[in-house]
Amino acid sequence: MIMKLKTRLGAALFALAMATSPALASGDQQPIAPAEIPASFEQDRADILAMAGDYKVRFDMAETTSWRDDYIPIKAKISGGHESVRVIKDTGREIILQHLLVVEHEGETFVIKHWRQDWMYEPAQLLVYAEAGKWVNEDVPASQRHGRWSQTVWQVDDSPRYGGLGQWKTVNGIRNWTSNWTARPLARRDAVRNPVYDHYQAINRHQPMPGGWIHWQDNTKMKTVDGKALPYVQESVLNTYKKYDGYRVSAADDYWSKTEGYWKEVRDEWDAAIVRNGGVTVQEEAQTGTVISARLLEMGTEISDGKTSEAAAVREARSLIQDATSKRSAKSASQTTPASAEY
Repeated sequence: MIMKLKTRLGAALFALAMATSPALASGDQQPIAPAEIPASFEQDRADILAMAGDYKVRFDMAETTSWRDDYIPIKAKISGGHESVRVIKDTGREIILQHLLVVEHEGETFVIKHWRQDWMYEPAQLLVYAEAGKWVNEDVPASQRHGRWSQTVWQVDDSPRYGGLGQWKTVNGIRNWTSNWTARPLARRDAVRNPVYDHYQAINRHQPMPGGWIHWQDNTKMKTVDGKALPYVQESVLNTYKKYDGYRVSAADDYWSKTEGYWKEVRDEWDAAIVRNGGVTVQEEAQTGTVISARLLEMGTEISDGKTSEAAAVREARSLIQDATSKRSAKSASQTTPASAEY
């Protein structure tokens, strides 16, 4: 079934579909006293919620500056697609946005669950990438929480990718949220090439703009040598989301209405693994992200197509996640090349 899905989408479309995306352990989240709420809190929320909608997306990626005499930057790459972003949770302090990729190919429409971004106001903890196949919870000092939001990005199968902390600000009349420097596994577009570098250190920025928003990444591509991270090349990634509904938006909503229960259970199982282990360790591979990613996505498609029940898929998903994150799997996970399906 997995190979059939790849064949139907075609190699290029499958690569596009297998992209990701943040969450954090929220810690003790008590209601905010009115006197403690910064004046920007509601504007911050509005800027986050405004990322929901239907879009034509352009992914513009370019290695720019080489930090070594023996490395030549690869050719810039531009791609794109149609993406629907939906608010799937909003409690005030926590907002979760789910991205759904809509692909048209040979008269057929395919919906692929894409990356997810979780926003948390003044988090006590942050889930961060530590090393190949491993993410850990880090405490956020009380002095760094006030007025700040964390963004945790999750991959297509709801496994973690990276987390960052930042503050929404207005600079030169433009609103933006900029993260701290964060470590990240390689995106699929790099991992499949078996490059010399093995992870990124990156700054992540989100900005609303007329008719949409931009997601900008400043990536330093690094290689770990004898325990020390060495910079190889700088990369600029600009993902532009322009409001657009000239595609089968209804397909995204239909898919989500049929699968949201399944994906909630998947999210809950990943969260349970993180709580059990103080983080998560899971084996990854260049083509698909985690070793269970393809099957988790496939079951979502099977539910949407009426080929399996939600209950059966949930049982298998729980078993897959529990096994992939067990202690016996941790050693092999730490020995794999980091990879993630994200742009």
